[in-house]
Amino acid sequence: MAAKQLSDADNTISDTIRKIFDSQEYITKMPTNGLQSDQIVSKLDQYATIGKVDWMKGRASGTVYCNAGDTSLTKLMSRVFDKTAYTNPLHPDVFPGITKMEAEIVRMVCDLYNGSADTCGTLTCGGTESIILAVKAARDYGRHTKGITRAEVVAPVTAHAAFQKATQMLGMKIRFIGVEPNTYKADLRAMRRAITGNTVMLVGSACNYPHGMIDDIQGIAKLGLKHCIPVHVDCCLGGFLVPFMSAAGYAIPAVDFSVPGVTSISADTHKYGFAPKGSSVIMYAHKKYRKHQFSVQTDWPGGIYATPTLAGSRCGANIALCWATLLHFGVEGYVSATKQIIKTQRYLKAELAKVEGIEIMGDPHMSVIAIRAHRFNIFRLSDIMSEKGWSLNPLQFPSAVHICLTLMHAQTGVADAFLSDIKSVVIECLKTPEESGDGLGVIYGMAQTLPDRSLVTDIASHYMDGLYTAWTHNQNHK
Repeated sequence: MAAKQLSDADNTISDTIRKIFDSQEYITKMPTNGLQSDQIVSKLDQYATIGKVDWMKGRASGTVYCNAGDTSLTKLMSRVFDKTAYTNPLHPDVFPGITKMEAEIVRMVCDLYNGSADTCGTLTCGGTESIILAVKAARDYGRHTKGITRAEVVAPVTAHAAFQKATQMLGMKIRFIGVEPNTYKADLRAMRRAITGNTVMLVGSACNYPHGMIDDIQGIAKLGLKHCIPVHVDCCLGGFLVPFMSAAGYAIPAVDFSVPGVTSISADTHKYGFAPKGSSVIMYAHKKYRKHQFSVQTDWPGGIYATPTLAGSRCGANIALCWATLLHFGVEGYVSATKQIIKTQRYLKAELAKVEGIEIMGDPHMSVIAIRAHRFNIFRLSDIMSEKGWSLNPLQFPSAVHICLTLMHAQTGVADAFLSDIKSVVIECLKTPEESGDGLGVIYGMAQTLPDRSLVTDIASHYMDGLYTAWTHNQNHK
């Protein structure tokens, strides 16, 4: 049975990818002679039309966080990139201006998170790298201060998958703890029980990706203080909402460095900070933690090689683009954006709660709304919404879908269009609740039933293989 399910899943994945790239010609060999600029841009325009999700009209969950119709920001980004395209902070003596920009970004973001004069950090290429570096720093700090050689991280199951990626890469163990059944917040009693002499980090999210919940950061921090364990707050998703919620009129509990016991925070500048993709900030309460993030090779014949992050060379333009974006919006710009996004979230949350047949998971206070269904397959809803042009995010354990709201959804009419489609799709699903759908959503449903998770890994790997396949005409039509 499992073999047939896997075969069907592989076929569904292949068919889905083929449909996206149907009739597309792939460039598989470099041209003998370089193309003219106009030819390249013409091809770029063609590539931009591939796909059916009209993200410019707010049809994608998350993905594009700024108002992409704001041409003033795009024009500024183009000017900044033009001046910094070939810069590289690996050479601070050659590009000291880029180094200064990075230091200023870190300082500005630390200030937003109520950091002290001791608070520090670095810029990374994204939230995953920020998390990996925070975990590395905790591992090495634990080894240096306590002699821990078999380091463990304790995190709720809702913590970002990057924590598991980090522990896999770094040869560590992660102990997952459950969440409260009604709030979907980290279960602090379970966290307390999971702590051992090898624990080097406790994790909380503000907010978490699946359901948009803010864990009890103050409670987690108290555990950290009691057991002398560093506490990491993952604000990657909510990084540029959290500091502005209060000013926007939507107060939340403190989750920053004002909370005793919080030792590191990750916050993405390329989500609600509206910078182009490729930037995030990892912050530490003190340099004694950040020191263990750095990588230094002292005996290489090529010289002393010291890098602050995972990368060696980095694109200085990403730093400059992030820096320019922060200066462009300023505090008031981010407060305004937060107001628009959270107002939209509150409206949708209230209206979705009235729709018979679906249930909002918990009481999310930030930008994510997750819904589940008890009377029909929620992944069928996701598939039908996809057919209507929406791109939602499927969740598992339990089965659900969510929408992550951005400035794109705060555009006039987008929220109401979403509600209208959701209501009609729910009615359709309730009429034939036994149907499971036939798109990618059904794969999620099937994957949860497989006790051998390596089979699910195979399915996901097949999907990634498909994305890297330069489909030929014959492959597209066989």
